[in-house]
Amino acid sequence: MSTTTADAGRTATAVPKPASMAQALNRALRDALAEDPAVHVLGEDVGTLGGVFRITDGLTAEFGETRCTDTPLAEAGILGTAVGMAMYGLRPVVEMQFDAFAYPSFEQLVSHVSRMRNRTRGGLPMPITVRVPYGGGIGGVEHHSDSSEAYYVATPGLHVVTPATVADAYGLLRAAIASDDPVIFMEPKRLYWGKDTWDPEAPAEVPGIGEAVVRRSGSSATLVTYGPSLPVCMAAAEAAREEGWDLEVVDLRSLVPFDEETVIASVRRTGRAVIVHEAAGFGGPGGEIAARVTERCFHYLEAPVLRVTGFDVPYPPPMLEKHHLPGVDRVLDAVARLQWESEWVEGGGR
Repeated sequence: MSTTTADAGRTATAVPKPASMAQALNRALRDALAEDPAVHVLGEDVGTLGGVFRITDGLTAEFGETRCTDTPLAEAGILGTAVGMAMYGLRPVVEMQFDAFAYPSFEQLVSHVSRMRNRTRGGLPMPITVRVPYGGGIGGVEHHSDSSEAYYVATPGLHVVTPATVADAYGLLRAAIASDDPVIFMEPKRLYWGKDTWDPEAPAEVPGIGEAVVRRSGSSATLVTYGPSLPVCMAAAEAAREEGWDLEVVDLRSLVPFDEETVIASVRRTGRAVIVHEAAGFGGPGGEIAARVTERCFHYLEAPVLRVTGFDVPYPPPMLEKHHLPGVDRVLDAVARLQWESEWVEGGGR
């Protein structure tokens, strides 16, 4: 089949180019606003400034101040306003400027956002998306680097999702905005400017909310992770090859709903599991995941389920965060412990 000059030109311009997670999130918001007049974006500095991380850049200029609205610095008021908007049929997308800035809105979140659909027996859906930039790795000062996902996971009635790739940033945010349930959309700050090949004009379909993805297949052990810790686990899996370990990496993508079947299937294949996240270990999501894995994989496990997490302290100053955050060495140390535990059991050490 011959190709005309015009066709060649169209083909050349259609080649996907590197795009950042921030660009994918911006495009997701733009497409949602364009397709559905019920979608409204609101938050501190989301309008004129385009957000602290420029995720909402250009939206007010394109859709007007009534669709992308700057609000006062009052998180409880922002989320309370969103509740009223949702009750009247709108689909508000709220930006909490930083993870720890979202705490003043918890009363609205727990008392109303998470309960309204249940309270009305399904009569009043709560199609609210709460965008929360979270996690460390940016050298932020206090209140700018919290991993607050455990609070949301422990609140029944909320969906909690977090992308770790450019494609998921777009696909999961579109799915969150379309959901009739409230979604806490956790955005890893340290991944905002990481790039990947992605075509905004024809974004690839990605699994929906509640579906995990095996990012790397392996047979020695399973690394279960999400959000900002995915690149760490992928790097650890590559480094582990030098030790002769073949690590599988599962990206949860969604903490609630939790894709238990994908995680269980992986751990049953490998017989070992390490859960990796930035949030503190005590009371963190990893504890619940470890319990579920142990309950359903007990007879398949060659060693105890281990966790590599942030330490059980308030987030440290910027100069200390490299020690606080899980890194490749800490993940590999945990994998080494898995191997040692297995050999101890097999050798009659217990």
